[in-house]
Amino acid sequence: MGGARPKAVVEDDEALWIAKFGRPDDRYNQPRTEHALLELAKTCDLNSADSRLTTVADRDVLLVRRFDRERVESGYRRHRMVSAVTLLCTDDDATARTDWSYLLLADEIRRVSMQPEDDLRELYGRMVFNAAISNLDDHPRNHAIVAKEEGWRLSPAYDLTPSPVIAQDNRNLALDCGLQGRSANKANLLSGSGRFLLSREDAERLFNAITETVRSQWHAVMRRAGVTEADCERIARAFLYDGLLFDG
Repeated sequence: MGGARPKAVVEDDEALWIAKFGRPDDRYNQPRTEHALLELAKTCDLNSADSRLTTVADRDVLLVRRFDRERVESGYRRHRMVSAVTLLCTDDDATARTDWSYLLLADEIRRVSMQPEDDLRELYGRMVFNAAISNLDDHPRNHAIVAKEEGWRLSPAYDLTPSPVIAQDNRNLALDCGLQGRSANKANLLSGSGRFLLSREDAERLFNAITETVRSQWHAVMRRAGVTEADCERIARAFLYDGLLFDG
Protein backbone atom coordinates (compact mmCIF):
# COMPACT_ATOMS: atom_id res chain seq x y z
CA MET A 1 0.00 0.00 0.00
CA GLY A 2 1.22 3.49 -0.83
CA GLY A 3 1.09 6.63 1.25
CA ALA A 4 3.28 8.36 3.80
CA ARG A 5 2.20 6.35 6.84
CA PRO A 6 3.07 2.68 7.59
CA LYS A 7 0.32 0.24 6.61
CA ALA A 8 -0.33 -3.30 5.42
CA VAL A 9 -3.20 -5.37 4.01
CA VAL A 10 -4.49 -8.08 6.37
CA GLU A 11 -7.29 -10.63 6.18
CA ASP A 12 -9.79 -12.08 8.62
CA ASP A 13 -12.79 -14.36 8.13
CA GLU A 14 -14.91 -11.46 6.84
CA ALA A 15 -12.86 -9.21 4.59
CA LEU A 16 -9.58 -7.60 3.63
CA TRP A 17 -8.53 -4.68 5.80
CA ILE A 18 -5.89 -1.97 5.57
CA ALA A 19 -3.96 -1.97 8.83
CA LYS A 20 -2.68 1.52 9.68
CA PHE A 21 0.00 1.84 12.34
CA GLY A 22 1.17 4.67 14.51
CA ARG A 23 4.67 6.13 14.27
CA PRO A 24 7.11 6.99 17.07
CA ASP A 25 6.99 10.70 16.12
CA ASP A 26 3.16 10.99 16.21
CA ARG A 27 1.97 13.85 18.41
CA TYR A 28 -1.22 11.97 19.30
CA ASN A 29 -2.70 8.50 18.88
CA GLN A 30 -3.28 8.46 15.12
CA PRO A 31 -5.08 5.09 14.87
CA ARG A 32 -7.70 5.95 17.50
CA THR A 33 -8.14 9.49 16.20
CA GLU A 34 -8.68 8.41 12.60
CA HIS A 35 -11.15 5.74 13.71
CA ALA A 36 -13.03 8.38 15.67
CA LEU A 37 -13.18 10.73 12.66
CA LEU A 38 -14.58 7.98 10.45
CA GLU A 39 -17.26 7.48 13.11
CA LEU A 40 -17.83 11.24 13.41
CA ALA A 41 -18.40 11.41 9.65
CA LYS A 42 -21.11 8.76 10.02
CA THR A 43 -22.65 10.85 12.80
CA CYS A 44 -22.84 13.68 10.24
CA ASP A 45 -24.79 11.32 7.90
CA LEU A 46 -21.81 10.90 5.61
CA ASN A 47 -20.71 7.62 4.05
CA SER A 48 -17.33 6.69 5.51
CA ALA A 49 -15.32 3.49 5.36
CA ASP A 50 -15.94 0.86 8.03
CA SER A 51 -13.17 0.64 10.60
CA ARG A 52 -12.24 -0.90 13.93
CA LEU A 53 -9.32 -0.92 16.33
CA THR A 54 -7.05 -3.75 17.38
CA THR A 55 -3.71 -4.07 19.15
CA VAL A 56 -0.43 -5.56 17.96
CA ALA A 57 2.46 -5.86 20.43
CA ASP A 58 0.54 -3.58 22.81
CA ARG A 59 0.24 -0.85 20.15
CA ASP A 60 -3.01 0.45 18.70
CA VAL A 61 -3.67 -0.38 15.05
CA LEU A 62 -6.54 0.94 12.91
CA LEU A 63 -8.21 -1.53 10.54
CA VAL A 64 -10.10 0.04 7.62
CA ARG A 65 -12.23 -2.35 5.60
CA ARG A 66 -11.38 -2.39 1.88
CA PHE A 67 -14.44 -1.34 -0.08
CA ASP A 68 -12.82 -2.25 -3.41
CA ARG A 69 -12.80 -5.96 -2.52
CA GLU A 70 -15.77 -8.20 -1.73
CA ARG A 71 -15.52 -11.62 -0.11
CA VAL A 72 -17.09 -14.36 -2.28
CA GLU A 73 -17.01 -18.14 -2.09
CA SER A 74 -14.05 -18.43 -4.45
CA GLY A 75 -12.00 -15.68 -2.81
CA TYR A 76 -12.37 -11.95 -3.44
CA ARG A 77 -14.14 -10.03 -6.16
CA ARG A 78 -12.22 -6.94 -7.19
CA HIS A 79 -14.32 -3.83 -7.77
CA ARG A 80 -13.12 -1.17 -10.17
CA MET A 81 -11.83 1.92 -8.43
CA VAL A 82 -10.53 5.22 -9.83
CA SER A 83 -9.03 7.98 -7.71
CA ALA A 84 -9.66 11.67 -8.23
CA VAL A 85 -6.12 11.95 -9.60
CA THR A 86 -7.33 10.06 -12.68
CA LEU A 87 -10.74 11.74 -12.81
CA LEU A 88 -9.13 15.17 -12.79
CA CYS A 89 -6.41 14.14 -15.28
CA THR A 90 -3.83 15.47 -12.85
CA ASP A 91 -0.94 14.26 -10.71
CA ASP A 92 -0.46 14.02 -6.96
CA ASP A 93 2.62 16.22 -7.11
CA ALA A 94 2.13 19.67 -5.57
CA THR A 95 3.12 21.27 -8.90
CA ALA A 96 -0.20 19.99 -10.30
CA ARG A 97 -2.22 21.76 -7.60
CA THR A 98 -3.90 24.07 -10.11
CA ASP A 99 -5.98 21.07 -11.20
CA TRP A 100 -6.97 20.07 -7.66
CA SER A 101 -10.55 21.20 -7.20
CA TYR A 102 -13.73 19.94 -5.56
CA LEU A 103 -15.67 21.89 -8.17
CA LEU A 104 -13.91 20.15 -11.06
CA LEU A 105 -14.30 16.84 -9.24
CA ALA A 106 -18.04 17.55 -8.90
CA ASP A 107 -18.20 18.11 -12.66
CA GLU A 108 -16.59 14.73 -13.30
CA ILE A 109 -18.77 12.89 -10.81
CA ARG A 110 -21.84 14.49 -12.37
CA ARG A 111 -20.65 13.05 -15.69
CA VAL A 112 -19.91 9.46 -14.58
CA SER A 113 -22.06 8.73 -11.51
CA MET A 114 -25.14 6.51 -11.70
CA GLN A 115 -26.73 8.75 -9.03
CA PRO A 116 -25.10 12.16 -9.44
CA GLU A 117 -27.43 14.13 -7.16
CA ASP A 118 -26.79 11.80 -4.21
CA ASP A 119 -23.06 11.61 -4.85
CA LEU A 120 -22.65 15.35 -5.28
CA ARG A 121 -24.54 16.07 -2.06
CA GLU A 122 -22.27 13.56 -0.33
CA LEU A 123 -19.15 15.15 -1.85
CA TYR A 124 -20.27 18.61 -0.73
CA GLY A 125 -20.90 17.32 2.77
CA ARG A 126 -17.43 15.79 2.90
CA MET A 127 -15.87 19.04 1.76
CA VAL A 128 -17.61 20.86 4.61
CA PHE A 129 -16.65 18.10 7.04
CA ASN A 130 -12.98 18.34 6.01
CA ALA A 131 -13.11 22.07 6.63
CA ALA A 132 -14.81 21.56 10.00
CA ILE A 133 -12.14 19.13 11.24
CA SER A 134 -9.22 20.82 9.45
CA ASN A 135 -8.46 17.76 7.35
CA LEU A 136 -5.96 19.64 5.21
CA ASP A 137 -4.61 16.46 3.61
CA ASP A 138 -7.68 15.93 1.39
CA HIS A 139 -5.59 15.61 -1.77
CA PRO A 140 -6.91 13.84 -4.92
CA ARG A 141 -5.70 10.37 -3.91
CA ASN A 142 -7.98 10.62 -0.88
CA HIS A 143 -11.11 10.75 -3.07
CA ALA A 144 -12.32 8.02 -5.41
CA ILE A 145 -15.18 6.45 -7.31
CA VAL A 146 -15.91 2.74 -7.25
CA ALA A 147 -18.01 0.43 -9.44
CA LYS A 148 -19.30 -2.62 -7.62
CA GLU A 149 -21.62 -3.56 -10.47
CA GLU A 150 -21.92 -1.69 -13.76
CA GLY A 151 -22.20 1.91 -12.61
CA TRP A 152 -19.79 4.27 -10.86
CA ARG A 153 -20.52 5.79 -7.45
CA LEU A 154 -18.55 7.99 -5.06
CA SER A 155 -16.57 5.72 -2.76
CA PRO A 156 -16.84 5.88 1.03
CA ALA A 157 -14.73 8.56 2.69
CA TYR A 158 -11.31 7.51 3.99
CA ASP A 159 -8.04 8.97 5.29
CA LEU A 160 -9.61 11.55 7.61
CA THR A 161 -7.03 13.26 9.82
CA PRO A 162 -7.16 16.52 11.80
CA SER A 163 -4.55 19.28 11.47
CA PRO A 164 -4.48 21.29 14.73
CA VAL A 165 -2.55 24.18 13.19
CA ILE A 166 -2.15 27.57 14.86
CA ALA A 167 -3.82 29.81 12.24
CA GLN A 168 -7.31 30.91 13.24
CA ASP A 169 -8.23 33.39 10.48
CA ASN A 170 -7.80 31.13 7.46
CA ARG A 171 -6.97 27.50 6.64
CA ASN A 172 -6.66 26.00 3.17
CA LEU A 173 -7.91 22.62 2.05
CA ALA A 174 -5.74 20.70 -0.43
CA LEU A 175 -8.35 21.18 -3.20
CA ASP A 176 -10.09 24.36 -4.32
CA CYS A 177 -13.38 24.35 -2.44
CA GLY A 178 -15.09 27.41 -3.91
CA LEU A 179 -14.79 30.30 -6.32
CA GLN A 180 -12.08 31.87 -4.12
CA GLY A 181 -9.76 28.90 -4.18
CA ARG A 182 -8.78 26.71 -1.23
CA SER A 183 -9.92 28.92 1.67
CA ALA A 184 -11.95 26.77 4.07
CA ASN A 185 -14.58 29.28 5.15
CA LYS A 186 -18.35 29.40 4.87
CA ALA A 187 -18.49 32.08 2.20
CA ASN A 188 -16.15 30.19 -0.11
CA LEU A 189 -17.69 26.78 0.59
CA LEU A 190 -21.12 28.12 -0.35
CA SER A 191 -19.92 29.99 -3.44
CA GLY A 192 -19.77 26.94 -5.71
CA SER A 193 -22.86 25.12 -4.43
CA GLY A 194 -24.47 24.97 -7.87
CA ARG A 195 -21.67 22.74 -9.16
CA PHE A 196 -22.89 20.16 -6.62
CA LEU A 197 -26.50 20.48 -7.87
CA LEU A 198 -27.41 22.24 -4.62
CA SER A 199 -29.19 25.54 -4.17
CA ARG A 200 -27.37 28.00 -1.92
CA GLU A 201 -30.10 27.50 0.69
CA ASP A 202 -29.70 23.71 0.67
CA ALA A 203 -25.92 24.03 0.81
CA GLU A 204 -26.15 26.38 3.77
CA ARG A 205 -28.48 24.00 5.61
CA LEU A 206 -26.02 21.17 5.03
CA PHE A 207 -23.11 23.35 6.15
CA ASN A 208 -24.95 24.31 9.34
CA ALA A 209 -26.01 20.73 10.11
CA ILE A 210 -22.49 19.31 9.70
CA THR A 211 -20.69 22.05 11.60
CA GLU A 212 -23.20 21.86 14.48
CA THR A 213 -22.83 18.07 14.66
CA VAL A 214 -19.05 18.38 14.72
CA ARG A 215 -19.29 21.08 17.38
CA SER A 216 -21.54 19.06 19.66
CA GLN A 217 -20.19 15.56 19.05
CA TRP A 218 -16.46 15.55 18.25
CA HIS A 219 -15.23 15.29 21.82
CA ALA A 220 -17.71 12.57 22.83
CA VAL A 221 -16.94 10.53 19.70
CA MET A 222 -13.21 10.82 20.38
CA ARG A 223 -13.60 9.64 23.96
CA ARG A 224 -15.78 6.69 22.91
CA ALA A 225 -13.00 5.66 20.53
CA GLY A 226 -10.55 5.64 23.43
CA VAL A 227 -8.76 8.87 22.55
CA THR A 228 -7.30 10.21 25.78
CA GLU A 229 -8.29 13.58 27.20
CA ALA A 230 -4.71 14.74 26.70
CA ASP A 231 -4.88 13.85 22.99
CA CYS A 232 -8.27 15.57 22.70
CA GLU A 233 -6.62 18.73 23.99
CA ARG A 234 -3.79 18.34 21.48
CA ILE A 235 -6.16 18.17 18.50
CA ALA A 236 -8.91 20.50 19.74
CA ARG A 237 -7.68 23.40 17.58
CA ALA A 238 -8.51 21.36 14.47
CA PHE A 239 -12.25 21.57 15.06
CA LEU A 240 -14.28 24.56 13.89
CA TYR A 241 -11.47 27.10 13.76
CA ASP A 242 -12.62 30.74 14.00
CA GLY A 243 -12.31 31.59 10.30
CA LEU A 244 -14.52 28.70 9.19
CA LEU A 245 -17.69 30.66 9.92
CA PHE A 246 -16.66 33.73 7.91
CA ASP A 247 -19.51 34.39 5.45
CA GLY A 248 -18.80 37.90 4.26
